[in-house]
Amino acid sequence: MNRNVSIREKKHRLPRELYRGQIAAAFTLCVKGKFSFLENLQTAKICIKILGETASLFGCIVAVYCLMPDHLHFILLGTKDSADLWEAVVRFKQKTGFHLKKRCDQFQWQKDFYDHIIRQNENLITQIRYILDNPVRKGLVDNWNDYPLKGSVGVKLEEVLQGCL
Repeated sequence: MNRNVSIREKKHRLPRELYRGQIAAAFTLCVKGKFSFLENLQTAKICIKILGETASLFGCIVAVYCLMPDHLHFILLGTKDSADLWEAVVRFKQKTGFHLKKRCDQFQWQKDFYDHIIRQNENLITQIRYILDNPVRKGLVDNWNDYPLKGSVGVKLEEVLQGCL
């Protein structure tokens, strides 16, 4: 057996240019070790603030977010041709990782994240409702309206749900 053979990670990402422009994409970021940390209201406020700032910095709005105890779901919408959804997510992870590690030494995001570029033939409202129903599926609340750690940034959630984007 040759021990000098390096193992390469399989590339599973789409080309970076597909994350740019006036597009929509869903993202899921998980806390390393499934450590429940994001349910804390102060932590949630920090995450939401940074999510809004980084989304805006890279030409995006947050159509919906839902902070679960050990992961975060959100959909970014590029609002201009120069929007960069990938860079917004990477910067968000860096900034929140820095700030949250100061609050709790155990906090760390998993190395990667899940994403799905939402095609024009896919129903955006269906994707948004799926994210909002996460706390219901996990048994945290009976109705997604009752879950406090959800919303939108840069647009009103009611307008998003009415398809007014």
